[in-house]
Amino acid sequence: MKRLWIVIMVLISLPILGNAQEGIHWMTFQEAVKLNETAPKKIFIDVFTDWCGWCKKMDQTTFQDEAVVAYMNENYYAVKFNAEMNDTIVFNGYTYVNEGGVNGRRGTHQLAIVLLKGRISYPSYVFLNERNRLLTVAPGYMSANDFMPVLSYFATNAYQKQRFKDYIK
Repeated sequence: MKRLWIVIMVLISLPILGNAQEGIHWMTFQEAVKLNETAPKKIFIDVFTDWCGWCKKMDQTTFQDEAVVAYMNENYYAVKFNAEMNDTIVFNGYTYVNEGGVNGRRGTHQLAIVLLKGRISYPSYVFLNERNRLLTVAPGYMSANDFMPVLSYFATNAYQKQRFKDYIK
């Protein structure tokens, strides 16, 4: 009888488990750029490092929020970009690498420096348009409530019509 009860509970819960939130569909920078060739969409880039505490907090809170996850997956190609990675990336005819750090420090990837316009800060969020052109960089930890208006500001092209201060009023 106990086994039957367990089987029934498992069967009842299967549809719920199948619809469970999968999280943000993170991809590499190269994957997002490639997808943009055939199915244009804005690109959101989370520039982070493994040692950044606020980056980890973003991953544990804001990037787990159901509204943020749904909106991000619907409106952006979401990229996780480790600013200290060693991959070689070719983008817009240029080759970007991490030349390594000095004095025991880790190096910053050249593409991270370009994307952040030389203002290295973690976490930082880069927004690219459908043609892979930089729209803006937004630095620092944000709660889901603070982050949603930023996501919608760019996804809806409101940035073309008004300043962010006016948009959030």
